[in-house]
Amino acid sequence: MNTKTVFPTLGIDAFDSSAESGYKLLRHEVDGKSRIEKPHKHDFFMLFVVREGLGTHSIDFEDYAVRDRQVHLLFPGQVHRWELSQDTTGFQLMVGRRAFETSSNFLRLSFILYRSHQVIDLPEAVFETLCYELEALEKELAASSVDWDMVQLRSRVALQLVSREAEHIFDDIGAYRANPILPRYHALVDAHFRTHKNVAFYADQLNISPNYLNILCKRHLHVPATFLIHHRVGLESKRLLLVSGQSAKEIAFELGFSDLPHFSNFFKAQTGLSPRAFRNQL
Repeated sequence: MNTKTVFPTLGIDAFDSSAESGYKLLRHEVDGKSRIEKPHKHDFFMLFVVREGLGTHSIDFEDYAVRDRQVHLLFPGQVHRWELSQDTTGFQLMVGRRAFETSSNFLRLSFILYRSHQVIDLPEAVFETLCYELEALEKELAASSVDWDMVQLRSRVALQLVSREAEHIFDDIGAYRANPILPRYHALVDAHFRTHKNVAFYADQLNISPNYLNILCKRHLHVPATFLIHHRVGLESKRLLLVSGQSAKEIAFELGFSDLPHFSNFFKAQTGLSPRAFRNQL
C-alpha cells in the first residue's frame, strides 16, 4: 500500500445529501450479498441490525461472525469493513452526531465500554421489540412536528434494550457496574492516551494509588492497568496508519512518542509488525 493512500471518513451526508447532522436518522436496507473491501470510518454512530444472514464484519481489526438477530454497534471514528452472504437481510440505522451525543447516555454504562462488545446477539422477542422501537423512532423524526420528548423516550428504550442484553452476555460489564472506578479509568484513558501513558497519571486523577488501580484491573478485568493504555494507543495507531495518509513519523508525534524508532518498537510489540508492514498487508 502506498503510505499516502487514504481510506475515507464518511459523513452522514455521503448517504443522503439532504441529511442534517443534528437529530437525523437514516435507514439503509441491507438485502443480499454485500462487500466492503476497503476499510473506512464514519463520523456518525451506526446500528447494523441483522435479521438473517451470514458473513464477517470487521470492526477496529476484530472479526465478528454475522448471524441472525444481531445488533452491531459502530461508533464514530471506528474502522470497519464486511463481507455478507447472499441471504443477509437487515438494515443500517445511521445516527447524526448530535443525536448520538444526546442519546448515548441512555446506555447503562459509558459507550466507551461497548467498543469492546460491538456485536450483541438478541433473543427473538427482544430483537422484535428493538425493531419496533427503532421504526417508531424513525416515524417520529419524519413527522412534520416532532415530539422531542417521544424521541428521547424511544431512544432510551432502544438503547437500554441493547444494554440489558449486553450485561447478560458479557461478564466484564458486571465488573464495571460493580466497580465505578473502572469505567472512569476507561474514560480517562480514552481522553488522554495521546499525552499520558503512565498509570500514575490516571491513578492521580482517580485519587487512588497506582498499585490499587493495578490490583482492580487484574482482579476484575484480568489484565494490568497498563494494558488499557497500550491497547488504546495501539488501536489508534492502526486506525491512523489505515485512514490518515500521514507518515509513520507524523503519527508517532501525534500519539505523543518522542521519535519514530520509539513508536515503531511499541507498535511491533503490540502487533508483531512494523508500521510499514502493517500498511503493506492491507
